[in-house]
Amino acid sequence: MQPSLRAQSVKPSPTLAVSARANAMKAEGKDILSLAAGEPDFDTPDFIKDAAIKALKDGFTKYTAVDGTAGLKEAIIGKFERENGLIYKADEILVSVGCKHSIYNLFQAVLNDGDEVIIPAPYWASYPDMVLLAGGRPIIIDSDIDDGFKITPAKLAVAITPRSKIFVINSPSNPTGISYSPAELKALGEILDKHPQVLIASDDIYEHILWEGGGFKNIVNVCPSLKERTAVLNGVSKAYSMTGWRIGYAAGPRPIIAAMNKIQSQSTSNPTSIAQVAAQAALEGDQSFVREQCREFKQRHDFCYERLNRMKGVTCVKAQGTFYIFPDMNGAMKDLGLKDDIALAEWFLEKTGCAMVPGSAFGAPGCMRISFATSMNVLADAMNRMHNALGSK
Repeated sequence: MQPSLRAQSVKPSPTLAVSARANAMKAEGKDILSLAAGEPDFDTPDFIKDAAIKALKDGFTKYTAVDGTAGLKEAIIGKFERENGLIYKADEILVSVGCKHSIYNLFQAVLNDGDEVIIPAPYWASYPDMVLLAGGRPIIIDSDIDDGFKITPAKLAVAITPRSKIFVINSPSNPTGISYSPAELKALGEILDKHPQVLIASDDIYEHILWEGGGFKNIVNVCPSLKERTAVLNGVSKAYSMTGWRIGYAAGPRPIIAAMNKIQSQSTSNPTSIAQVAAQAALEGDQSFVREQCREFKQRHDFCYERLNRMKGVTCVKAQGTFYIFPDMNGAMKDLGLKDDIALAEWFLEKTGCAMVPGSAFGAPGCMRISFATSMNVLADAMNRMHNALGSK
């Protein structure tokens, strides 16, 4: 028996692969520092856990509506109005099993075979494979460190064809931590305004981990005319350190949300009942944790940025958010005589015990995604090891 062509068309998660390799080396007794994590290292706040415990004790353990509980949907509607100035109704909201699931549902609900999805690079590694699973064709717009890891309106205009169906934007971005300014978003929106067949997928999952730029804005905030063809995708994983709870949500045009709901009804049905109660508590409760976490991530970013830029063969630009930094290491790769960034990641793992994800997994060969979702002690140790291995500029 052979796997389907659909299954063969996608690659395993590179982040999980690096984590598995690092864990295997740890199990062998080696001193490994993981800089590959895609989740905050903080615990979920107690008031959120308490809400889940109460729901469990109260017996809230049965099926809910496929699209989410009424209470959680109201909390999401309130969050959008309060924090983003966006107004949605209940039938324009879908709660899913994580933001990743929301994106997957969107692609499955919208794409036909051969439809094109425009994805700026560097990109989150799962976007292209999820497009392939839906029968679509990923169209990658390249950018590099000289571009600040941002695409231009001119590049977007060239990428759009009659087959273009979705444009994906993730700001702040995984893997770069780069955020588009309102002016940059507006310029991209003006191009999209000319192509009404293109749906916009705004992945806002890192919305609350943003320390520069004067506050979060997405493309709908700066181009309200795009609201009726934009799916806003978010969740509680990153902001509230709730990655394992698996609650994401989408807001968008009623026909698109209805189609996504139909897809979800034949896959997972409803998200976990108890996790929905916890997510509602997160959105409606004290938000001080979100601000404190963001401040801590900024301190870690600033430390890594300064240290990385002192290393030979490494060039780094400042991130504006997330818990990633994305140094260009093409110089180091050349100095070491290594053929690609996969070999460089392996070299770092063997020589320094530092596990990182190679940039080729994100459409940016020669870079490395470094997660600073770990303690300052671990980061200091990792930066010292890397600096000793590469030398100073």
